[in-house]
Amino acid sequence: MRVSGVSIPKQKRVVISLTYIFGVGLVSSQKILKKANIDEDVRVKDLTRDQEDAIRAIVEKEFKTEGDLRREVTANIKRLKDIKCYRGIRHKKSLPVRGQRTKTNSRTRRGNKRVMASSGKKKAAQKT
Repeated sequence: MRVSGVSIPKQKRVVISLTYIFGVGLVSSQKILKKANIDEDVRVKDLTRDQEDAIRAIVEKEFKTEGDLRREVTANIKRLKDIKCYRGIRHKKSLPVRGQRTKTNSRTRRGNKRVMASSGKKKAAQKT
């Protein structure tokens, strides 16, 4: 089954498989299934055509997903960078944006810490 250009897994429960769509989380998928009158425990492979169409219609009509949402998030970050606010500067420098400490943590944002292999010492020459 494809929704918003994403193939969702057939073996998983519908409530979980809908979260594979960018912009749809667990709570959103529960709301979608409630509107479509579909049980959360049903597997995707067991859905009828009408149920699939109902899910697809609700997602496309009421939620901003995939490309549109990614473009909006990118535009918001670009706007912050352009006005040079604190959050925009943090984005530009690839540092944590939401007030986390950086002295010891934030390795994900700042990249892996590289340690020099030789650390300034030369290997002792081997005697033969």
